[in-house]
Amino acid sequence: MTENKINIAVLVSGGGTNLQALIDAEKSGIIKSGSIKLVISNNKDAYALTRAANAGIDTAVVLKSECGSAQAFENAISKLLDKNGIDVIVLAGFMSILSEDFTSKYPKQIINVHPSLIPSFCGKGFYGLRVHEAALEYGVKVTGATVHFVNEIPDGGEIIMQKAVAIKDGDTPEKLQKRVMRQAEWKILPLAVEKVCSNKLDRR
Repeated sequence: MTENKINIAVLVSGGGTNLQALIDAEKSGIIKSGSIKLVISNNKDAYALTRAANAGIDTAVVLKSECGSAQAFENAISKLLDKNGIDVIVLAGFMSILSEDFTSKYPKQIINVHPSLIPSFCGKGFYGLRVHEAALEYGVKVTGATVHFVNEIPDGGEIIMQKAVAIKDGDTPEKLQKRVMRQAEWKILPLAVEKVCSNKLDRR
């Protein structure tokens, strides 16, 4: 535990833009009750690993293909979390659904950011551009992002924070994805992480 801070691990699969938002928020003091101790990726080529290394954060790669089973994969992640004394786990573009066995070990400790206003456009199969495609197909005028606790139901855990983003004429899924990231995800994810870490510190 660093200077009475909550130890955070971030689980990633890709470019790591949400991870970068968290790193920047810790540097600028938006996240002051927690410290990112570890970044775990299920993709050895994820650019998020470079972002973590550039920020001096320890990294680890856990590949399902090398573990042999989903259970072994989750056990390997759990070992890393325990070894590093992790209290809060942030899923930042982590493209692997975690089982109930895993999520039940960490009640109200796993946080995810989802690119819509839950309960709209969420649940199994809704991730990445698919979410924005669905919002545009449906014709909603407002979308946004949600940060929530993770439980055994995909996108089903308690909501921590939401922020709305307007849909504009001529939006493509790609344009909308960028706007939701910039105006919502990158803003509320750090705030939600700070809120959860601060609450955990208060209870110590």
